Amino acid sequence: MAKVKITLVKGLSGHKPNQVKTVKALGLTKRMSSVVKEDNEMIRGMINTVAHLVVVEEAK
Repeated sequence: MAKVKITLVKGLSGHKPNQVKTVKALGLTKRMSSVVKEDNEMIRGMINTVAHLVVVEEAK
């Protein structure tokens, strides 16, 4: 299965609580931190919730 690399590019202060919880659930803590996750519907839904805070690219 394909994998995606998710990088948090904006800070979390001032954003809605559900967006902050979603970012934490993805495993992102600080700005410019990255995680590699399986590309599935659940992860895509989480990415859509916080699309304005993260950058997504294909993991190699």
